[in-house]
Amino acid sequence: MVRFASWLTLGVALNVGCQPSPAPGTSSSDPLSDSTATSSPETHLRNVRQLTFGGDNAEAYWSFAGDALVYQTTQPQAGIPCDQIFVMPLDSDGSANADAAPFRASSGQGRTTCPYFLPGDTVIVYATTEGTDTACPAVPERGPEGNYVWPIYPSYDLVLHNLQTQEIQVIAPSPAYDAEATVSPRGDRMVFTSTRNGDLDLYTCALDGSDIRQVTHDLGYDGGAFFSPDGEWLIWRASRPTTDEEVLNYQNLLAQNMVEPTAMELFIARADGSEMRQLTSLGGANWAPFFHPDGKRVLFSSNHVSGRFPFNIFMIGVDGEGLEQVTFDEAFASFPMFSPDGKKLAFSSNRNNGRTRSTNLFVADWVD
Repeated sequence: MVRFASWLTLGVALNVGCQPSPAPGTSSSDPLSDSTATSSPETHLRNVRQLTFGGDNAEAYWSFAGDALVYQTTQPQAGIPCDQIFVMPLDSDGSANADAAPFRASSGQGRTTCPYFLPGDTVIVYATTEGTDTACPAVPERGPEGNYVWPIYPSYDLVLHNLQTQEIQVIAPSPAYDAEATVSPRGDRMVFTSTRNGDLDLYTCALDGSDIRQVTHDLGYDGGAFFSPDGEWLIWRASRPTTDEEVLNYQNLLAQNMVEPTAMELFIARADGSEMRQLTSLGGANWAPFFHPDGKRVLFSSNHVSGRFPFNIFMIGVDGEGLEQVTFDEAFASFPMFSPDGKKLAFSSNRNNGRTRSTNLFVADWVD
């Protein structure tokens, strides 16, 4: 998955973006998902709080202090036609702060994606197209053969945005797609995806964009990477076209700045790319992985049970054993991310949306 992209299949449109709640500062418990309810199979989740209500909300990532989430939102009816970056202050229990409403951190121009806090929580990194065009770029709904695709905008540039001074600085510049940046818990490096070598590969760099090092080299889409709690490992999603037909299809789509994300598995390696191995072989789309605080397990989103919808969050050991389902959504759940203290889980879900296409942000207490 390109974390800014839209899943459009089975008649369900999901723009994986985020928007501020129509009622900022409010939150609610989800009784259908609260593990205190005896009928709920979501035994790892307790006291589920809904943070946004309506629209497309996703990719919510914690501040280093654990007191805010940064995310992206699309809400055409509110004048946000494509993804923009917002910050939501939180109370100590992970609920939306009643005294501090979510605020827009990006400029409102172009399309933005994949925000993440840097240490100190006064600077965020994200990708934006506004340096090329202040308008929203077109979103292809289907590829040349009618297949579901994600856009790979070469106009995406990585930027550092200072929330105090509003200064925006382009880092690691290239004429290619640069996005999907996340920061190591150690606070020393970030990882991102780029087409600067002609393929979708992972790179790491210092927090100012210097010292760029290529991590992956195999043909295919490598993206959505996160560091382990100790900063020593990376977990990510990848496609690996093998047949001549698959390779040709992948290369043809990439030449048109598109990728087909329907067949992806999880890969793991040390942060320098050594000891790389495939973690899952489940079939379908397995993506949005994030390490459990113990570093021995990984949460991720997958449709491997159905091959289409629904998508749910699963957990698996880094040894590939112990696969376990965590959420039981009827349509979509993804983007799991543990709070820095490991006690809470933020995720995005279609639950409680009144049969609309809305995707909202949730926080739950984690139960091992």
